[in-house]
This record gives sequence, structure tokens and C-alpha cells, in this order.
Amino acid sequence: MSMFEGKTLMITGGTGSFGNTVLKRFLETDIGEIRVFSRDEKKQDDMRHEFQVTHPEVAHKLKFYIGDVRDLASVKNAMYGVDYIFHAAALKQVPSCEFFPVEAVKTNVLGTDNVLTAAIEAGVKTVICLSTDKAAYPVNAMGTSKAMMEKVVVAKSRTVAPEKTKICCTRYGNVLCSRGSVVPLWIDQIRAGNPITITEPSMTRFVMSLEEAVDLVLFAFENGESGDILVQKAPACTIEVLAKAVAELFNPETEIRVIGIRHGEKMFETLLTNEECANAIDMGDFYRVPADKRGLNYDKYFNDGDVERTQLSEFDSNNTNLMTVEEVKEKLLSLQYIQDVLADWEK
Repeated sequence: MSMFEGKTLMITGGTGSFGNTVLKRFLETDIGEIRVFSRDEKKQDDMRHEFQVTHPEVAHKLKFYIGDVRDLASVKNAMYGVDYIFHAAALKQVPSCEFFPVEAVKTNVLGTDNVLTAAIEAGVKTVICLSTDKAAYPVNAMGTSKAMMEKVVVAKSRTVAPEKTKICCTRYGNVLCSRGSVVPLWIDQIRAGNPITITEPSMTRFVMSLEEAVDLVLFAFENGESGDILVQKAPACTIEVLAKAVAELFNPETEIRVIGIRHGEKMFETLLTNEECANAIDMGDFYRVPADKRGLNYDKYFNDGDVERTQLSEFDSNNTNLMTVEEVKEKLLSLQYIQDVLADWEK
């Protein structure tokens, strides 16, 4: 963590699952300060007390700022002295964004523009923005707002020298056991003696842990260039396989009930579009999609084009490695959330 030695990191939407995971990894390193920027004072107070108990020796590094990414002034008020930003504040629930799309635009698009505007003005060194697989070929309001967020990130990267402020974007799939995700819901249903409810058994989704989400952000921090979109080569599974894995861990007798696809859902998700694959760079466990740095003068391309492209095609949750029930169970058992719930279950 030497790159963060004595530095100030700001996490927007920092009281969420991602922010908590970052704090647990970073607080006991040589980082100078971590600022949690969010609008929910209750969640901030809960987090403050939790880390005072669990990390008493380093809790003083944790600072809380009430504000909203929709309000540029409140973002600027928290930005002084910040070296790096992980921008995680977002509206993430597909159904709620379907019913309130303008709210998704205000937070995911305009809020991101506010964060980047304030960061550039304050001379922040690096900003990593968190996106989602739903931004690729979006069919719902949440994905569309995140796709526009990515366009804002790339456009902003063109307006500032990368040595002044580097701006990158990470795109990833479903994060297992994050707040509001399906696995905690299923566990609650099992605990209550109810069936597990799934939308469509053959639907596929990328799966990754919160730790892997942080790893992707750190990879972008270290290896990304301004304007890049970076993705992890994540595995996937069907919803049925994920449900069976959860049921086998907690109660194999649990019924799995199909309720149908919800508003705005796709049968599979995409991490890299076919068009992005034309320029994607293979970096081992990750792909890097550089920004299109061409200007608006397209006339020269009539005579001077580029006919070569990479051989990679669309990277989606149907053509990646599909996990078995046993593989998903193994991944679930590696998560601290599942370990804690199972330990409590056995009491």
C-alpha cells in the first residue's frame, strides 16, 4: 500500500458494501486518511461506531462528510486535500431506476460529472469511477444511466492533462452478498421458512466478491490510463445454479420458486461489447478498453482508416466460464458474510 502512504482517499457512497470493504483493507495500512462522503447520517454513524470498536487504533483516520453527489457545492466542500477518489455513489437497483429514471440520471450521470468537476478543480491525482456490466448494451434505466456515466468519464478525461488528474472507469458484474443483492434476500427467505424466489432459471450473471471488486479498482488505479474502462475476466453462473448453491449451504430442502423476469432485466449481461472488443487490450486477468482519443474532424478517416482489430468478440455471461453448483458453493464459502451467517446459523 506504499502508493497510498500518507495520502487522503475519498470514497463517495462510502457507507455501502464497497466502501466497507475498502475500509477494512486500507485502514490498517500506511494511508493517511479515508473520507466517507455520503448523504445518510444514520449509516455514517453506524459505520463510525463499528470501526471505533473493530479498529480502535486506526479509527482516527476515518473522516465522515455529509453531502450528495447531486450537489456540486457539497462535493467541493469535501474535496480539499484529497489525493485519490473511488467514486461508488450511485442508484444501483434496476426496478427502482425503471420507475424513477430521472433520479438515476441525477445521481449516476450528473452526480459523476459533479465529482469529476470538483476533483479536477481541486487537483485530485486519480479518480476511479465504478460502473456495471449493465452499461454495456443497456436495456434498462439503471444501465443506460451508467452508460452515460461512462461517457462522462471518457469525455472528462479529454479535458484534463492525465499527469494532473487521471480518470478511469471500472465495469463489473454482480457482487455477491453486497447490500441489496439477491443472496442475502434468499438467506432471509430460507431463515423464514419460505421458498427461494428466482426470476428465470437459465438467466446468467457474472459473479465476483467484494474483495475482487476492490482488486479491480486497485488494478485500474495502478495500470489504467486516463479515459480507460477496465473489466475483470469474471466467471458467471445461471440464477438456478446460484440458488441451488445457497439452498445446499443453508437448507437443502428449500423449495426454489420461479416468479418471472422483473422490470428491465436481461437474460445475460455483457462486460465488453463487440465494438469495444475491437480495441480491447488483454492484460491477463483483466481487459483494458482505451478511450477513443480522436477529434471531431472525421474527414481524414475517409482516406486513412484502421482496418485491423483484435480477434476478441463480445465478452458476456454466456460465453465466459460458467460455474457449477459446487464451484459457486466454494466461492460463497470464501466470503466473510457467508461465514458469519453460517456461524450464527449453527448457534
